[in-house]
Amino acid sequence: MQPGDTVAVVSPSGPPDAALLSRGVERLEQGLGLKVVVGGRVLDRQELPYLAGSDADRAADLQAAWCDPAVSAVFCSRGGYGAARLLGLLDWDAMRAAGPKVLLGSSDITALHHAFAAELGVPTLHGPMPACVTIADEREPEPRSFEHLREALFGAPPPVTGDRVLVPGRAEGLLAGGNLSLLASMCGTRYQPSFAGRIVLLEDIGEEPYRIDRMLTQLLQAGSFDGVRGVALGSWVDCGDPYPVLRDRLAPLGVPILAGLPVGHGSPQLSVWLGTLGVIDTESCSLAGLFRDGDQAR
Repeated sequence: MQPGDTVAVVSPSGPPDAALLSRGVERLEQGLGLKVVVGGRVLDRQELPYLAGSDADRAADLQAAWCDPAVSAVFCSRGGYGAARLLGLLDWDAMRAAGPKVLLGSSDITALHHAFAAELGVPTLHGPMPACVTIADEREPEPRSFEHLREALFGAPPPVTGDRVLVPGRAEGLLAGGNLSLLASMCGTRYQPSFAGRIVLLEDIGEEPYRIDRMLTQLLQAGSFDGVRGVALGSWVDCGDPYPVLRDRLAPLGVPILAGLPVGHGSPQLSVWLGTLGVIDTESCSLAGLFRDGDQAR
């Protein structure tokens, strides 16, 4: 992407706070030099208060933005819940014909990251969203998060550094994953996760260690980790001490595991390109994107 490109903001999950969204749009325009178009239903509500309008309307907004030839990127306003409800409503053939673009989001948007990789074969950007405090704070955006987002959009972001190593080593592979709860919820569906040949990123918020154990066990028993090359662990906000269970469940995989990456929830919230070639190096405690020619999500 380049400054001056057009970005569409849509709400495929929960309804954003109007004031946060307004500030976030202003930051994208003034701070990143982007032209922002806000979807017509982005602030909708319906009888289910955790959804930003009906499934049909949210899907229509997302698809229209992706298929608009004037739009270079689609930014999800926030997470919450609801993105997975749209996967059967999108015209994947039409979206495939629209060509590759940038999809930005995190948390609940993991469902879209995963489906876009499977259906469209495009890399997607796991990062902070316009109506989240990291970008739309009353005073200024969180500086590390905002600058890292800029670098991810307009070039290649620098490596993301963790603060601990659970299993040492070096691993290279396509990056996949996102929010643990969403990945576990996709088991048994046509989008059941498979991390074979990949480095998987995992993070979550507000989950007790035993619930993290349950979701990891579900993915393990579903075979999702078969053939995984490495694990990158992001933030675990309000999850107590998750590291004993993370080590217990994941170390037996026998692959490098890097932890404490500022990716997911909380602040700072750095950006990671999913579906691109990446490398874990526990000696430098870093996760880096290699961005080689021909990288793709499939």
